[in-house]
Amino acid sequence: MRQVTVGKMWLLALLMAGFVAGCGSTQTSTSTTAAGSAVSPPLGVTVTFGSFGGGSGTTNQGINTVVNGDIGTTAASTLVTGFHDTGTGCTYTETGSNVGVVKGKIYTAAPPPTVGCPTEGTAATAATATQASVDAIAAWNSLSPASQPGGSDPGAGQLGAHVLAPGIYKAAGGSFLITGTDLTLDAQGNANALWVFQAAGTLTVGDAGAPRSVILVNGAQAKNVFWYVGSAATINGAGGGTMVGTIIAKSGVTFSTSGVTAITTLNGRALALNASVTMVNTVINVPAP
Repeated sequence: MRQVTVGKMWLLALLMAGFVAGCGSTQTSTSTTAAGSAVSPPLGVTVTFGSFGGGSGTTNQGINTVVNGDIGTTAASTLVTGFHDTGTGCTYTETGSNVGVVKGKIYTAAPPPTVGCPTEGTAATAATATQASVDAIAAWNSLSPASQPGGSDPGAGQLGAHVLAPGIYKAAGGSFLITGTDLTLDAQGNANALWVFQAAGTLTVGDAGAPRSVILVNGAQAKNVFWYVGSAATINGAGGGTMVGTIIAKSGVTFSTSGVTAITTLNGRALALNASVTMVNTVINVPAP
């Protein structure tokens, strides 16, 4: 009889230990629910753009850059370098070591990039670029804390190692980092789930020696992720990694570092309002609307 009682007590102890351990893992989880409800911004003509360099242009270095979408600037065609698109003869200052492919079209002001490309660098392409600038500014404003208040900061500006539910996230100190570990966005089974990240300062993804990525799970989609950046965005300076979402920065957006051969990927858009977009062996996949 004593042996049976002892056995029951031992089993009960094991069950209690498992329960406590389970409670402990819940307490140390980095899963976070946002305070605000995000709203998708109007993208206008920029919906097809992988890159927009404000009035400063877009530069590519390396031979592995591919933009699956359009790119543009309100500046002259001479400020787009290292690219060609699908138009016949439409090459923008490419060299043997700087060749980037744009699967859509390049929109700039005059002049045409080459004599053999009279359909680009025209009044028509300049008008589209100008509209893209207007639409990008409108989208940036619609993502601001003034337009979408109530954002929370899950990690004092550090987003790495977090699993975030849909909602609005605002950097309390002004800048967001994704360093040390990747960021995971969990749609919780809702394919329409939205995330808005607001940084009045900078956005930095990746460590000095290691790239970081944004991972989408449980139905999360790149087209539903938006980054409001009050200054500049730097994406994986070490090369590599996969960033996700539409980045709209008041200043520039930079991918990787000159001389790095590892491919850096953005599933989204890089829209710079007042400075250039710089790519080094970068692949940009524009999400379907």
